[in-house]
Amino acid sequence: MSSCPHVQQSGRCVYFQMENALEKQLLAATLAVEQQVDAEIERLEKAADDEDELEVLRRKRLESMKVAEKQRQEWLASGHGVYEELADESEFFAASKKSRFFVCHFFRSSTPRCKIVDKHLSLLAVRHVETRFSRVDAERAKFLVDRLRIKIMPTVCLAKDGKTVDYIAGFDDLGGVDDFSTEMLEWRIARAGVIEYSGDLLNPPLPGGAGAKPKIHSTKKTIRGRQDSDDSDDSDD
Repeated sequence: MSSCPHVQQSGRCVYFQMENALEKQLLAATLAVEQQVDAEIERLEKAADDEDELEVLRRKRLESMKVAEKQRQEWLASGHGVYEELADESEFFAASKKSRFFVCHFFRSSTPRCKIVDKHLSLLAVRHVETRFSRVDAERAKFLVDRLRIKIMPTVCLAKDGKTVDYIAGFDDLGGVDDFSTEMLEWRIARAGVIEYSGDLLNPPLPGGAGAKPKIHSTKKTIRGRQDSDDSDDSDD
């Protein structure tokens, strides 16, 4: 007995529907796998790119460190990193021309406050190797003292690119006290732009904070001669 044609046709439709559904499922599964593979490939490529970028950064950092260390060694070879005493005017001019940043303390052995400055500058010399820190006996450099019109002891001369840009005469710029901090002197020197400084140049590191500001002299001065300070008394006390 033969089957009904209608039943046979209906069976074929069901078969084809099942086959189509299976193909769709397989296609969907294949697409999902492909997406996962693509995502993994993208992740690996990104990781490789990140590693390449990190390697480039490492190389740049290493090169920068090498350059910085070479510069440091050149500074040390030129007398930076220590607080040295210059013999006379000729050594003063030679040092100020040889180093881009130059700090020189004009002292007198009989002035106790000069020893206070010596203590702080000896610390800053080690801290700021980019700058040369020196001292010269005012009694051995009378011509230079007269030319620069230095009347107060101690006086710290600040020079940049072979030219004197500022002076710190006495302790008025440092709060007017003998027990000022090394950081206070560092801040005052930084205001002249002769050391690398990352702090606040507008507000000194005083106990009173931003409201406690020392008197800062702002007269223009040069290596060949200078205007008189507001206070012309010799601070030998």
